[in-house]
Amino acid sequence: MIIVKTADEVERMRASGQVAARVRDALVRAVVPGVSTMDLDNLARDLIAKAGGRSAFLGYRGFPGHICTSVNEVVVHGIPGAQRVKLGDLISIDVGVVYDGFVGDTAATVMVGVTDAEVIRLVKVAEQALADGIAKAVPGGRLSDVSHAIEQTTVKAGFSVVRDFVGHGIGRSMHEDPQIPNYGPPGRGPKLRPGMTLAIEPMLNQGAAEVDVMSDGWTVKTRDGRPSVHVEHTVAVLESGPEILTCTTRS
Repeated sequence: MIIVKTADEVERMRASGQVAARVRDALVRAVVPGVSTMDLDNLARDLIAKAGGRSAFLGYRGFPGHICTSVNEVVVHGIPGAQRVKLGDLISIDVGVVYDGFVGDTAATVMVGVTDAEVIRLVKVAEQALADGIAKAVPGGRLSDVSHAIEQTTVKAGFSVVRDFVGHGIGRSMHEDPQIPNYGPPGRGPKLRPGMTLAIEPMLNQGAAEVDVMSDGWTVKTRDGRPSVHVEHTVAVLESGPEILTCTTRS
């Protein structure tokens, strides 16, 4: 069942989204060669606590980190640890915050001195695919319009969309209905209504779409070992159109 939020609930989600966005932006600024993924996790822990929230990820189905840190061929759900970021790396940072009873969920991919033109293009295409998907989150549209827009942007650029993991509804719980694939034909699925809140999150691979889950039960890697990018915003469907709740200059 899709939970449509009241105006008051959307306002509370704005607040949680802003906490998540500020933490995400601080983590992005903290990514430098030599920083460990655990350093980033510890910073996230402190920032979330200072804001009066808590991590939506820590302990979720046993996940051991406050954030997800996914480096290079890791698509999503990378567990923070001793790994140190080096020049030429990509790192996707996924932040989920519970604040005032609601969840804000957002992710960004950071390039650490990347010079490979195709990898740079992959990141830019992922960001564009996210923007194109969000633009379709309008009242009266269909959920698969969002999915189709993401896939079209990705495929046109020559990259592939991960099919094993998808976006989702979000609110008091991190994962609510509906699931939001990043692929598929337009004009299908539930009709979008004001008050729906969605975590839209393209996961794009430079190579093939296939992925594998590692033995830790969390870390997802591209099967061919090529780079992957993950970007995400929490978005509210409003009468006036989509509003990004996890943007520090909201739109």
